[in-house]
Amino acid sequence: MRYQNATAYRFLAPYLLIFSIFWLWPIIGSFLISFQATRTVPWRFAPTFNWGRLIGDPAFFNALKNTLLILVIQVPVMITLAIVMAVLLNSPLLKARGLFRFAFFAPVVVGEVAYSAVFRLMFNLDYGIINKLLNSVGLPRIDWFSNVTPAMAVIIIAVTWRWAGYNAIILLAGLQSIPQDVYEAATLDRVSKLKQFFYITLPLLKPIIVFCAVLSIIGTMQLFTEPFLITERGGPGGGTETLGLLLYRQGFRSLNFGYASAIAYTMAGLAIAISLVQLWLTRDPK
Repeated sequence: MRYQNATAYRFLAPYLLIFSIFWLWPIIGSFLISFQATRTVPWRFAPTFNWGRLIGDPAFFNALKNTLLILVIQVPVMITLAIVMAVLLNSPLLKARGLFRFAFFAPVVVGEVAYSAVFRLMFNLDYGIINKLLNSVGLPRIDWFSNVTPAMAVIIIAVTWRWAGYNAIILLAGLQSIPQDVYEAATLDRVSKLKQFFYITLPLLKPIIVFCAVLSIIGTMQLFTEPFLITERGGPGGGTETLGLLLYRQGFRSLNFGYASAIAYTMAGLAIAISLVQLWLTRDPK
């Protein structure tokens, strides 16, 4: 047995070595950097320098507010849409289900830069298709990128469009694992389709929904591409700047690696805390 274990670890050794060099050490190293003042030469150990600044930094709290606002609005809307899409994809009445599954999953395959450019064109003030549609029904056009609320709406729409189909496919796999006997028994008892959805489908799908929600929370806490490319680095006036964008600005534009590391660990801590709270709230009562 010991020989077999040793052989297994020898096969794992290359992966563990690469993991330690490119994953484990950067995680530990960035944590240590968060306790150093990196704007001085040489760097000096200052445990409260970056973390103390974090507590009193208006830019950090603005980015935190924007990130949480996107999370609170976008994640529930996206999960709800994903559930609806999954139920429709699972319907035996739907023809060409394979084609629809690919269509719903396709946004994830599209490059982030490409789809961000498309959204900027769609919501352009002068020649965007969204404003043309508004004008066609007698509504005034909207300057989507010069005001905070419309710009935030574009970010939420873009992220929802990109990831709703991905979560729908995961939920579809959960739907297909539910035994059909349960629905047949409910039908024999004359339970309506709506009641079957709320009292059978949703409870049995709950673990998958929680899984998708946790993944979405973690992804939203790291949101970077959409505010960087669609609203031009968190504009207007920082109104859509997220924690991920603030981290980039501090780390790669201001070269303030210590403060960027503190922001990164704050993001990770918040994502873990929110996910744990969600898991606790949605736990099965004993």
